[in-house]
Amino acid sequence: MPAAAPSPGDDAAGLGRGRAAAFVAPALVLVAVFLVFPALWTLYLGTTDYRLTGIAASEPRFVGAGNYREVLGDGDFHRSLWLTLQFVLGSAVVGQTVLGFAIAWVMRDRSGPLRRLVEGLVLLAWILPSSVIAFLWIALLDRDGGTLNAVLGTPGTAWLLDHPMACIVVFNVWRGTAFSMMLYGAAIGNVPPSHLETARLAGASTWQTLRDAVLPRIRGHVLTSLLLVSLWTFNDFTPFLITAGGPDGRSEIMSVYVYRTALGDGRLGFGAAISLVMILVNLVIALLYLRALRDRARKEPARLETTGTPDAGAAEGAAA
Repeated sequence: MPAAAPSPGDDAAGLGRGRAAAFVAPALVLVAVFLVFPALWTLYLGTTDYRLTGIAASEPRFVGAGNYREVLGDGDFHRSLWLTLQFVLGSAVVGQTVLGFAIAWVMRDRSGPLRRLVEGLVLLAWILPSSVIAFLWIALLDRDGGTLNAVLGTPGTAWLLDHPMACIVVFNVWRGTAFSMMLYGAAIGNVPPSHLETARLAGASTWQTLRDAVLPRIRGHVLTSLLLVSLWTFNDFTPFLITAGGPDGRSEIMSVYVYRTALGDGRLGFGAAISLVMILVNLVIALLYLRALRDRARKEPARLETTGTPDAGAAEGAAA
């Protein structure tokens, strides 16, 4: 006798709803404890004048949207947001993306010790603990006896005081390039070698090959990398270990601003309001990238109908 088809309510594994719920319950508990509850608690704190010490610590008052109005009118918040956008644009969108792609492209046909050495050095910067990395960069940029001053012959140059934003941008590029390199390396490996060979035989330059044969095929990987590294960089706290937001707030990105306000000044309610604004900014960034990905997905069927194959048009464009 043929087996009866499972009803829409049955699970494919045949566990039953009770046992299936028991399997996912621990994960749901962890999500609730470490994600849902902190998010709701932060939302609540943002509507109060809760502080670390004093009367407001034991008897916080409900202030409604007062904290959010103060955040939007705070000059320190505007400066911190602007510095954070510079940090994201310089180190994530431009630095990590360009450098990661460049390393992946140069190493695509390499093999042997050289490739392993380059990949190992890049990955080492990514896996080292943040405290160790911060110590290394402070030693590199130190005014008295720093390695960079010794190499350049510029004794006494205070890089962290004179160029704090440039220092943390370069630091973050050096530290975070590994992810983009690995992602782009896998993406470039999926480009058919025949397309690259066709472009080479047709006399296409490197830029023409990238523009017409490579980038159209890995556009989704580029957008995914940009989305992830942008969000990670926007919320990164590691630069605090190097500059602590100084001097005079010239490198105080959003995460450092929240830390100084909530824990340094003891204004947990105000800091929670800033955190919620950060979440909204992250949401806007994510929606922009997701919209770009959705537009690409909509255009892909039309391109397939025009060219007949996913990559024929790109190869022909590079050859032209």
